[in-house]
Amino acid sequence: MGEAMNEPTQALRIEPRWPLALAVIAVLFLYALLPGRIRVFPIWVPYVLGIALIGPMAAITLTDAKVKWLRIERVITMSFFVVVGAATVANLEHLIAAMMRRSGEIGGNQLLTSSIAIWVVNVVMFSLVYWHIDRGGPEARANNASRRPDWLFPQEGAREYVPSDWRPTFVDYLFLGFSTATAFSPTDVLPLTSRAKILMMLESAISLVTIVVVASRAINIVGS
Repeated sequence: MGEAMNEPTQALRIEPRWPLALAVIAVLFLYALLPGRIRVFPIWVPYVLGIALIGPMAAITLTDAKVKWLRIERVITMSFFVVVGAATVANLEHLIAAMMRRSGEIGGNQLLTSSIAIWVVNVVMFSLVYWHIDRGGPEARANNASRRPDWLFPQEGAREYVPSDWRPTFVDYLFLGFSTATAFSPTDVLPLTSRAKILMMLESAISLVTIVVVASRAINIVGS
């Protein structure tokens, strides 16, 4: 009994965080491109959230208190998604309102740049939440914890073509977010749960309005 209790526990495997840090930095950069009159929050708000999110990512990699920092990272990531998501919808509403007023408040180039920024932010923020909720999160996946999947990836039906220990990483969820925003529907990754379907519908709706309403109007203004 004593020997069994003294056996070292298996080290917790951690998925690399640098792709997420780059994604968060991209969101902050794109948010800065939005005209000041379109932003819902002051310019410093997303930067504070971004720093608050990148901090735990660094702590997970550099410290031994990984379990504590994983919990903190999860809370901050979901808060980041809620705040940035609400800001994205509000920014989109402000862009459409400016278009409807036809006041010349926002030129065609600004409108086009803003629509691209909103579209990319939409992709990245949903990719982050997909990555964090599927199968209990990245560390649950990396450590073979048995959790119900929210999405079924094509690699899981073609095991002979992928490594035996293959698991989805952030790049796979980024591709899922990009495909959902581009095709407005599932492509090769199938949603299995209600929350996965709801999130994908929200992402598709934001993307559809951004491309069909805002970007198309911007191209029409620039081309005229």
